[in-house]
Amino acid sequence: MPPMVPHRGGPSGLKRPGMVSGKTIFGAGKAGGKRHRKIIKDNIRGITDYSLVYSRLARRGGVKRISASIYNDVRGALMDRLRLILRDCVTYCEYRQAKTITVYDVIHSLKRIGRPVYGFDPETFQPQKGGLKNRVAAGQDHD
Repeated sequence: MPPMVPHRGGPSGLKRPGMVSGKTIFGAGKAGGKRHRKIIKDNIRGITDYSLVYSRLARRGGVKRISASIYNDVRGALMDRLRLILRDCVTYCEYRQAKTITVYDVIHSLKRIGRPVYGFDPETFQPQKGGLKNRVAAGQDHD
């Protein structure tokens, strides 16, 4: 029995010589597949119904009517704010040597820039005592 050639597995290891599949550069199938480049774009443009999102924020702020020319300015302000918050979140995440941003990273970032979210910090957090059974018995849970 001849010695086997080691390979790492995967779909390319299953192909036999001369078989053609997938997208190729030259059509013969021997040069490998085309590389798909990811096109980098502004992800905030992915919100297609942005007028609805900004309208809701404006309504919450007490605005009655919105000009159509305001959306680009609001988008820019939103991106600047998110960059400021996420830069701190990434700093906290790198310090923990983690790859996932947690809720606590966001809470600490907002507290650091002077805009804390009330109810999440340990100083003001008050856990409910008793759980669901005691709330239902007391008549506090109305579903």
